[in-house]
Amino acid sequence: GAPNVSTATAVREQHGHDESMHPCAPPDVVVWPQAVGQVQELAALCHRCRVPMVPFGTGTGLEGGVNAVQGGVCFDLSRMDAIAELSLEDFSVTVEPGVTRKALNKHLRGTGLWFPVGTVGI
Repeated sequence: GAPNVSTATAVREQHGHDESMHPCAPPDVVVWPQAVGQVQELAALCHRCRVPMVPFGTGTGLEGGVNAVQGGVCFDLSRMDAIAELSLEDFSVTVEPGVTRKALNKHLRGTGLWFPVGTVGI
């Protein structure tokens, strides 16, 4: 329905670029699944109809991976933001794809753990 699907130009353009230098390439539609089953159903439908699928997290990538160069359906996963399980013993956490680093660190506050921004050194 309307709160979970949009074809509005502004929404499509917002989801058609990230922080990279690549020009905007908006999808044909943006959907906000809220459960794994919805993602599975949407993916199966797109596969059957041969429609490209583009996952979208926060749009902060630097590679242009969210650019829908062939149109298609953008899966905005931001509403799938549950933290399912935390194991302090083995330093692992199970999260849905919409969990941000900031939200995870808020959840970890008081445990002595944190999830830092990753950097690669040479």
